[in-house]
Amino acid sequence: MFIFATIMLLLSILWFSLVMIREPRTLWSGASFLFLLLQSAIWLMAVLFMNSERIMANHLMMLLLTLALLVVMVLIGLFPAAFIGVFFWEGIKNIRREGLRPANALSLLFAAGLVVYTLVWPLFMTQIRNVWVFALSVILSLAVMWLLGIFAVFCFSALLNLVHVKKNRGLDQVVVLGSGLMGDQLTPLLKSRVDRGIQVMDRNPGSLLILSGGQGSGEELPEGQAMAAYALEQGVDPERIRVEDKSLNTEQNLLYSSQLFAGPATAVVSTRYHVFRALVLARMQGIPAIGYGSKTKWYFTLNAILREYAGYLKLSWKTQLLAIAILSLPVVLLACLSSWG
Repeated sequence: MFIFATIMLLLSILWFSLVMIREPRTLWSGASFLFLLLQSAIWLMAVLFMNSERIMANHLMMLLLTLALLVVMVLIGLFPAAFIGVFFWEGIKNIRREGLRPANALSLLFAAGLVVYTLVWPLFMTQIRNVWVFALSVILSLAVMWLLGIFAVFCFSALLNLVHVKKNRGLDQVVVLGSGLMGDQLTPLLKSRVDRGIQVMDRNPGSLLILSGGQGSGEELPEGQAMAAYALEQGVDPERIRVEDKSLNTEQNLLYSSQLFAGPATAVVSTRYHVFRALVLARMQGIPAIGYGSKTKWYFTLNAILREYAGYLKLSWKTQLLAIAILSLPVVLLACLSSWG
């Protein structure tokens, strides 16, 4: 058992390393990391099993392990309630501070949906007597489980793509994505993005700072121009600034900014919750890039990450439908056999 667990752990380390080296801008980064965590837990259990006699002979170690196991079991048991509670609380806080709009209610709706799925839905399924209605409810359950699993992988992938060990990555350009103005003034969120872009540029001597964003409704000038004015106020050398002022969304930010590139080594700077989807779009356009995130408020981040996840599902809806269809196939076959019988 120990040898098998060790081999699986080494393979999981290899898989995770290859994904992060070759192309971390996919869900495989999060999936391989979760698999690595699972194999690490299994390996630790194997080590404990091999040394069980020695551990049982040591009363202090046995007591500590028992307490640790109890803590883990309590945390696992409380996690679903805590997870739902955090989204409820932060969802209410987001609505109070940002206003009651559909886009601001995502955290609250997500938490309510989880309550229905975990508490109400199982009770509903126990009352179903029709084979095909039951099959449909099972398929819906599988779809929800799949999408929740993908959401967890999406979150891990997003976090992993924000981690950078080296400060100087030899970048040719740093692209800062726009996010809207108040008249002709940068919002606090956009200032945070530009500040982060300047920081990354300073750590990579010789790199350009590309400020990307067109003019939207209610804005007195293109975002790129306002961002450039702010960067100059912060003391950035004007020779290192490039302005892209035609784009109206993230896809166009990347497409139009790529025409100003000085070389292949690129960093994309946005708010932390938005970086991963921006990197996915960059990969789809064939732009090799790494991502850096600026800070934002926690209550806003939870709501925004749900919007980003919805945006990712929009990009990959064919893949998600195919996966759900494959998962549903055995249920349909069993329903056919049951109805024919």
